[in-house]
Amino acid sequence: MKILDVPQSGSVGGVTSSRNRYGQYRRTRATPVNPASSFQTAVRARMQQNADGWKALTAVQREGWGALGAQMTRTDSMGQTYDMTGFAAYCSVNNYRLAAGDTVSSDAILYDPPAPLLTVTPTATIATLSVAYTTTPLAATIRAFISASPMRSAGRFFESDYRLISVTAAAAASPSSIFTPYSARFGAPVVGSKIFVSVQLYKAGLMSQPMTASLIVA
Repeated sequence: MKILDVPQSGSVGGVTSSRNRYGQYRRTRATPVNPASSFQTAVRARMQQNADGWKALTAVQREGWGALGAQMTRTDSMGQTYDMTGFAAYCSVNNYRLAAGDTVSSDAILYDPPAPLLTVTPTATIATLSVAYTTTPLAATIRAFISASPMRSAGRFFESDYRLISVTAAAAASPSSIFTPYSARFGAPVVGSKIFVSVQLYKAGLMSQPMTASLIVA
């Protein structure tokens, strides 16, 4: 239900407030889906590993992560910016490192996030799905995290549900084929459906701003 009110986000009782491109709205609160899929289980395992790892850090190491977190600015659902805590910075960096197949870093890393890609161009048929990008190839220390949405109707123009599909090798050249991992996650692309993709560059646990694009399966 669309409403006129101050910006709100979150749930109270059985009602959830949120906003989209058309304004503020409220809806009945839904129970989160918990399929316990292999993907969900892997993410939870990484989060638990990092939560346990934080407890084993020294005070000096935690201070280092606190200093790093002060440089990592994020934006919440209300459009407000904030700095990350040391614990949040530790978990963010090491969640990405584990997803990329790297080892956990106990010491805070240098804040040096990669610059975003210049362009992202996905293409798809019922038998192919790839993402072309520039600049190519990636630098020797850079990988691409490619996320995508489930298949949507062709008339959809907004997407917020991106899920990690593939992590490229360092210095990978464009394009990157994601047909096999995408099909394993969501099924083979269907003609006329729309898929949204988001690509971020990864360096040592830090991420660039995402570049997003969409396509309609031919």
